[in-house]
Amino acid sequence: MTTTNHTETRIFTDTRIFDAVVVGGGPAGATAATDLARLGRSVLLLDKAGRIKPCGGAIPPRLIREFEIPDWLMVAKARSARMISPAERRVDMPIEGGFVGMVDREVFDEWLRERAALAGAERGTGTFTGITRDGSGIATVHYKTPTGTGTVRARAVIGADGAVSAVARQEVPGSHRLQCVFAYHEIVRSPGAGAAGFDGSRCDVYYQGHLSPDFYAWIFPHGDTTSIGTGSAHKGFALRQSVGALRAATGLDGVETIRREGAPIPLRPLKRWDNGRDVVLAGDAAGVVAPASGEGIYYAMAGGRFAAEAVQTFLATGDAKALATARKRFMKAHGRVFWILGMMQRFWYRNDKRRERFVGICRDPDVQKLTWDAYMNKELVRAKPAAHVRIFFKDLAHLLGVVPP
Repeated sequence: MTTTNHTETRIFTDTRIFDAVVVGGGPAGATAATDLARLGRSVLLLDKAGRIKPCGGAIPPRLIREFEIPDWLMVAKARSARMISPAERRVDMPIEGGFVGMVDREVFDEWLRERAALAGAERGTGTFTGITRDGSGIATVHYKTPTGTGTVRARAVIGADGAVSAVARQEVPGSHRLQCVFAYHEIVRSPGAGAAGFDGSRCDVYYQGHLSPDFYAWIFPHGDTTSIGTGSAHKGFALRQSVGALRAATGLDGVETIRREGAPIPLRPLKRWDNGRDVVLAGDAAGVVAPASGEGIYYAMAGGRFAAEAVQTFLATGDAKALATARKRFMKAHGRVFWILGMMQRFWYRNDKRRERFVGICRDPDVQKLTWDAYMNKELVRAKPAAHVRIFFKDLAHLLGVVPP
């Protein structure tokens, strides 16, 4: 980029026209940049410096396969989950013949960004501030850096800059109505082998109202480190106090705290992801975090891929309607799962009485099998109708209170 010196600030102006500028270097943005660069497009991946998103770090087998994630990036492999009810009842859900990969987002995200660079994308550091357009309609992306401001021109822009997306708020109607849960976690040093109650191959999920009135709290092992966190959409809920209480209750208050992080996480996909002209959203900016579970990495990367394919079609044809296919394809693939998970969260997470029954349902082998099949493969399992029928009647019995929780 060329540099122009002024008395108070440095302005970085790139006179090239990129095929695409991707704003945000998380899993969605990095995936979109990689895919477009592999297609031969000129891409700039613009990301903030030092950004790490609070996240449990779980990646399912389908993500590992589809996006070719090397085994060394997984700092742990979870082979079971344990659900803890308000009454402290524990229900173990083993993963038969498989595992869920656990990654450190600081390392994982940077590897994804480097993969984009190896594919041919250029990397830039800066915070997006706005988009203007010249007489030819080419977008100029404005950003700021620690030492000044900069601009870069692009035929298309992918906004992958998080739940409170500045790209979305400027360019996509209705994006300001995105509802969010605020998540907070503390990365701590994992306790040594044999520590009471801690299992480095198990994810613990706490469905307890005092830890989260509308979501859940978690303890997810990452090898040498562990993520302890919670989330809530209730304004004023004391997230740090909740995590402190969880650490104290599990004996993890005495281990070293490495870092603390917090960020908003969207509750449901936006109704529109593009501006009908030259901008499309991906990842948290589009609202693609699964309700009930809060899982976002797979859906971010899938959304980033759909966004890249939509931009590729737009660049090849000049038809801005192609940008809308990113959302259409995502919702066709995952919309039904999101709807069901949203219903689950709204019903089962409402109070501790329902949370107790929800954890009770998780004892059922049919529920466990279908839950893991759906999670690992990211689709609803239709191959076992008899099991679905059994689960329906068991759920109905729990809802009517004719079985003990």
